[in-house]
Amino acid sequence: MIDINKTLRSFRFAGQGIVDLFRYENNAKVHLLVAVGVVVVGFWLKLSVIEWSIILTQIGLVWAAEAINTAIEKLCDVVSPAHHPVIGKVKDMAAGAVLILGILAVVVGLLIIGNKLL
Repeated sequence: MIDINKTLRSFRFAGQGIVDLFRYENNAKVHLLVAVGVVVVGFWLKLSVIEWSIILTQIGLVWAAEAINTAIEKLCDVVSPAHHPVIGKVKDMAAGAVLILGILAVVVGLLIIGNKLL
Protein backbone atom coordinates (compact mmCIF):
# COMPACT_ATOMS: atom_id res chain seq x y z
CA MET A 1 0.00 0.00 0.00
CA ILE A 2 1.19 3.52 -0.77
CA ASP A 3 1.82 5.70 2.28
CA ILE A 4 0.29 9.02 1.20
CA ASN A 5 1.82 10.98 4.08
CA LYS A 6 5.29 9.67 3.28
CA THR A 7 4.79 10.52 -0.39
CA LEU A 8 3.62 14.05 0.40
CA ARG A 9 6.58 14.53 2.76
CA SER A 10 8.91 13.40 -0.04
CA PHE A 11 7.40 15.96 -2.41
CA ARG A 12 7.82 18.66 0.25
CA PHE A 13 11.52 17.79 0.68
CA ALA A 14 12.03 17.74 -3.09
CA GLY A 15 10.29 21.11 -3.40
CA GLN A 16 12.56 22.54 -0.72
CA GLY A 17 15.53 21.22 -2.67
CA ILE A 18 14.36 23.11 -5.75
CA VAL A 19 13.84 26.30 -3.72
CA ASP A 20 17.31 25.96 -2.17
CA LEU A 21 18.88 25.33 -5.58
CA PHE A 22 17.57 28.58 -7.03
CA ARG A 23 18.01 30.56 -3.80
CA TYR A 24 21.63 29.68 -3.03
CA GLU A 25 23.32 28.47 -6.22
CA ASN A 26 24.62 31.18 -8.54
CA ASN A 27 24.70 29.01 -11.67
CA ALA A 28 21.11 27.90 -11.07
CA LYS A 29 20.11 31.57 -10.89
CA VAL A 30 21.83 32.13 -14.26
CA HIS A 31 19.96 29.15 -15.75
CA LEU A 32 16.69 30.50 -14.32
CA LEU A 33 17.28 33.97 -15.77
CA VAL A 34 18.10 32.55 -19.21
CA ALA A 35 15.06 30.27 -19.07
CA VAL A 36 12.77 33.20 -18.25
CA GLY A 37 14.24 35.11 -21.20
CA VAL A 38 13.70 32.16 -23.53
CA VAL A 39 10.10 31.73 -22.35
CA VAL A 40 9.37 35.44 -22.90
CA VAL A 41 10.85 35.26 -26.42
CA GLY A 42 8.91 32.03 -27.02
CA PHE A 43 5.61 33.76 -26.21
CA TRP A 44 6.58 36.70 -28.41
CA LEU A 45 7.36 34.35 -31.33
CA LYS A 46 4.22 32.25 -30.69
CA LEU A 47 6.03 28.92 -30.60
CA SER A 48 4.07 25.82 -31.57
CA VAL A 49 3.20 23.10 -29.06
CA ILE A 50 6.02 20.91 -30.38
CA GLU A 51 8.52 23.79 -30.20
CA TRP A 52 7.41 24.53 -26.61
CA SER A 53 7.79 20.85 -25.74
CA ILE A 54 11.35 20.81 -27.03
CA ILE A 55 12.33 24.13 -25.41
CA LEU A 56 10.81 23.21 -22.03
CA THR A 57 12.48 19.80 -22.12
CA GLN A 58 15.84 21.49 -22.69
CA ILE A 59 15.21 23.88 -19.79
CA GLY A 60 14.22 20.99 -17.53
CA LEU A 61 17.27 18.94 -18.50
CA VAL A 62 19.66 21.80 -17.75
CA TRP A 63 17.96 22.51 -14.40
CA ALA A 64 18.01 18.83 -13.44
CA ALA A 65 21.66 18.52 -14.40
CA GLU A 66 22.48 21.61 -12.33
CA ALA A 67 20.65 20.13 -9.35
CA ILE A 68 22.53 16.83 -9.67
CA ASN A 69 25.82 18.67 -10.11
CA THR A 70 25.16 20.76 -7.01
CA ALA A 71 24.24 17.65 -5.00
CA ILE A 72 27.43 15.89 -6.12
CA GLU A 73 29.56 18.91 -5.25
CA LYS A 74 28.01 19.26 -1.80
CA LEU A 75 28.42 15.54 -1.10
CA CYS A 76 32.05 15.71 -2.23
CA ASP A 77 32.67 18.64 0.11
CA VAL A 78 31.37 16.59 3.04
CA VAL A 79 33.24 13.42 2.08
CA SER A 80 36.52 15.24 1.47
CA PRO A 81 36.69 18.76 2.92
CA ALA A 82 40.38 18.96 2.06
CA HIS A 83 41.49 19.14 -1.55
CA HIS A 84 41.66 15.73 -3.16
CA PRO A 85 42.58 15.29 -6.83
CA VAL A 86 39.99 12.58 -7.48
CA ILE A 87 37.22 14.61 -5.81
CA GLY A 88 38.28 17.55 -7.99
CA LYS A 89 37.91 15.40 -11.11
CA VAL A 90 34.48 14.18 -9.97
CA LYS A 91 33.32 17.78 -9.50
CA ASP A 92 34.78 18.81 -12.87
CA MET A 93 33.02 15.95 -14.65
CA ALA A 94 29.68 16.75 -13.02
CA ALA A 95 30.07 20.40 -14.03
CA GLY A 96 31.07 19.23 -17.51
CA ALA A 97 27.78 17.33 -17.79
CA VAL A 98 25.89 20.57 -17.11
CA LEU A 99 28.03 22.36 -19.68
CA ILE A 100 27.31 19.70 -22.32
CA LEU A 101 23.56 20.03 -21.75
CA GLY A 102 23.82 23.82 -21.66
CA ILE A 103 25.63 23.94 -24.99
CA LEU A 104 23.13 21.58 -26.59
CA ALA A 105 20.24 23.61 -25.13
CA VAL A 106 21.69 26.72 -26.78
CA VAL A 107 21.99 24.87 -30.10
CA VAL A 108 18.38 23.67 -29.84
CA GLY A 109 17.28 27.20 -28.92
CA LEU A 110 19.10 28.63 -31.93
CA LEU A 111 17.53 26.03 -34.21
CA ILE A 112 14.01 26.85 -32.99
CA ILE A 113 14.14 30.51 -32.01
CA GLY A 114 16.87 31.51 -34.46
CA ASN A 115 14.92 29.94 -37.30
CA LYS A 116 11.80 31.91 -36.33
CA LEU A 117 13.75 35.17 -36.10
CA LEU A 118 15.18 34.66 -39.58
